[in-house]
Amino acid sequence: MYGVNLQVQTYKLLDDLPRACRRLFDEAGRQNFFLTLEWFQHLSRTALDEDQELRIYNVSDAADPERSAGTFVGRISQPRRGLMPLRKLSAFTNYYSCFFAVLFPGEGERHKSMQALAAAIAAERPRWDLVEIHPLDKGSEEFAAMIAAFRNAGFVVQTYFLSGNWYLPVLGRTYEQYVKSLAPALRNTLRRKRKKLEESGRACIEIVTGGDGLERAVEAYTKVYLASWKSPEPYADFIPGLIRLCARLGALRLGVLYVDGEAAASQLWIVHHGRALIYKLAYDERFADLSVGTVLTATLMQYVLDVDKVEEVDYLTGDDAYKKDWMSHRRERWGMLAMNPRTPRGALSLVRHEGGRHVARASRYIRGLLARRTPATRQDPAQGPQVAGLQGSVKGS
Repeated sequence: MYGVNLQVQTYKLLDDLPRACRRLFDEAGRQNFFLTLEWFQHLSRTALDEDQELRIYNVSDAADPERSAGTFVGRISQPRRGLMPLRKLSAFTNYYSCFFAVLFPGEGERHKSMQALAAAIAAERPRWDLVEIHPLDKGSEEFAAMIAAFRNAGFVVQTYFLSGNWYLPVLGRTYEQYVKSLAPALRNTLRRKRKKLEESGRACIEIVTGGDGLERAVEAYTKVYLASWKSPEPYADFIPGLIRLCARLGALRLGVLYVDGEAAASQLWIVHHGRALIYKLAYDERFADLSVGTVLTATLMQYVLDVDKVEEVDYLTGDDAYKKDWMSHRRERWGMLAMNPRTPRGALSLVRHEGGRHVARASRYIRGLLARRTPATRQDPAQGPQVAGLQGSVKGS
């Protein structure tokens, strides 16, 4: 139980966080790889733009400051120049992030900690126009607590669907038992394609977890990715660095399928505390007729079920049709956008995102704000005061 005096401190660097925060990362990281300190450190080293910086909030009890009651890893961008530059606070996530949450200890009152966090964010000056946090587990206790906390702090909150997430509860099954649960069409494809590759003598598969073959596997993965249908990575150093990080953590399962000695398909899986995460997959389209991607998926699935004996396999972000073939369950990832009606840009966001319900409220606020800031102008007694530029500001937002 926490006392009534919760306090919030902010930090710019992960390395500056107190030990109590690091314990939260350890605890949360056991539940989800994307909440580990190592994940955030790697993301900050390789995928944080020059105009961005971290802003980390830590909630602690004034009576016991050595105990962290909650940690939010945020990101801010330098405001663009202009009359009303946008001030936005976001979760530290990007293209590579498949999950996010505010970190809480296993015990304690999460609603109270979230209320303190949202109130501290609302009290900062200059004010934040927007606070956006995703991807979140809509079904979690934290999701409901977050919405309530930001509404209580004076924000107008909108939630939105982000993506589906297909996954497989293993339930102690072996790979052989799992295959029996697959649709007949996929079972037949697996049997035929694996048999064809094996009998041809042209193919071999390596599953790399680290060691001397790591750099060769990194090179093979990169080559396959560049030859695939996928767009170039937005941050070139992120995936090679993540592969090496996972190897250090003992979490790497990097599969490479070679045909005639040439890398034809590659997949990056992460095994962490009983969960296998299918993170990245690609194949060279020249080998598409051999179903190299399907065969490699089956081989890695067999490995994580029979060797790693994981409890869950997670296909992560997206509702791609093929994921349903391999997985049995679906959950959803959502986002939260908190808009501040006390700022001009926040009020304009209400007009865009919330529609008519808040148009009148936002317009009144903007008119009043601009009237206070605009120098006095000559008035037509029949029309009353003129607010220069209001119409253009709303349309150009």
